[in-house]
Amino acid sequence: MKTLIERLLGSKDDRGLMANLRCALIAGKRHRAWPALNRLGVKIDNEVDVFVAGLFAAHPEVTDVGNFGNLCRRIELRRDPPKSKDAKLTPTERRFQHVLAASGDEVLDRVLRLVLMAKAEGLSVNYGQLQTDLRFWNERVKTAWASSFWNPDAEKTEGGDA
Repeated sequence: MKTLIERLLGSKDDRGLMANLRCALIAGKRHRAWPALNRLGVKIDNEVDVFVAGLFAAHPEVTDVGNFGNLCRRIELRRDPPKSKDAKLTPTERRFQHVLAASGDEVLDRVLRLVLMAKAEGLSVNYGQLQTDLRFWNERVKTAWASSFWNPDAEKTEGGDA
């Protein structure tokens, strides 16, 4: 059976379906997405899958590399001025910290904002990893994202030391 992302990629050029899926991101229009979700085999009560399908419809640029921390790091490199020596956080760092501090539905709203920023910067999203991470949202996921954001070189050295 195909994954959700594979099914979405197969329907990427169906503009009507994508328009309906984008409605999943708006509480008052969510009901418009239900038939499209059903056609893709997504249960409408599966909050994470519905959300990821809506995100994909809003920004269908996909990668299979990195996690959401990597994406936010790339957003920061494109949008924010170089870090100064003072302790001030960049705007993207602040937004990213808010994502990490979020729980429940709150995290989805904050992820949505950053995905839309990625769209504005022309950056691809690893929706498969995002789907898994949101499904199992916990301290391990938050730590992995934080490590990818603030220690992007650590992954390269860990893999090369063995």
